[in-house]
Amino acid sequence: MRTPTRTRYRHFAPFALITSAALLLTACGSGSDDASGTTANAAAAKADKIPTTDVVSAIPKDAAAKLLPSGTTSLTVAVAVGGTPPGTTYLDDGKTLTGQDVDFADAVAKVLGIRLKTEQASFEAILPALDSGKYDFGASNFGVTDERRKTIDFVTYINDGQGFATRKDSKLAKITDLKQLCGLNVATGAGTTFEATLEENKKVCTDAGKKAYDVQTYSESGAIWSSLQQGRSDVVMSTINGLRYAVAQQTGVKFLNEFHRLDVGFAFKKGTKLAPAFQAAVNKLIADGTYDKILKKWGTTGSAIAKSRISPPELKN
Repeated sequence: MRTPTRTRYRHFAPFALITSAALLLTACGSGSDDASGTTANAAAAKADKIPTTDVVSAIPKDAAAKLLPSGTTSLTVAVAVGGTPPGTTYLDDGKTLTGQDVDFADAVAKVLGIRLKTEQASFEAILPALDSGKYDFGASNFGVTDERRKTIDFVTYINDGQGFATRKDSKLAKITDLKQLCGLNVATGAGTTFEATLEENKKVCTDAGKKAYDVQTYSESGAIWSSLQQGRSDVVMSTINGLRYAVAQQTGVKFLNEFHRLDVGFAFKKGTKLAPAFQAAVNKLIADGTYDKILKKWGTTGSAIAKSRISPPELKN
């Protein structure tokens, strides 16, 4: 297990938590407090195997392809691997990538009639690499924030959120104000929206005359839950669906609550000409029912959006 490292805010991305020999952990995704979202999440969490239903291969090419820049026949997508469903992970063969983001990227490619070359990268490395042209787009549950919109274009396909979890013996029941974290150790992923939120708001404690909370960031995501289970941290901040999945799989931990909702989208270099085609493709998937099939497969129906948008303002709920 790696030693936790402190990293200041850079480009950031939601992260997926991985399984280890001792723990069954969480994944990228988002959830809902409504009954349908909770039920779907529970069903996915209790599944013995990774969902393998094919919801992509039969998708036909659509007129949305006409919106692609002339001559576009293939694109390179960057994904971050290391999670459990619905985050990006491997099938039992140890080679084939699967997950909600993978299905959405493949589905859009089918609608647009293009080939995808998938490359793996760390979460924090993907967004900076878009500007250099190393990848055409990223698909790893990237939340849309006003800060990121300065340098990145997004095409939304789900709605996600930030949430908290802790040990069952904790007196914490719900976190509605970060001042409730004062004096505690908070574990999260390096380079994520969670780290950024925590670091940017530390002053709420000192301004209130209280001891600041300590942000423990981990590059190896499996170590996050180990730190909670072993008492080195008091709270975990991560994605809503990921937390719910983890709580369903582990003993001695509990999901606290949603804290902040975010739209999630494919990430592109600022000024990309690919965005209109991707937006049309996502809306086509919503209209023909494929979108719902993907969400139901991964137990994330609470993450559904009514329509795709290009770089919408950050949700301020």
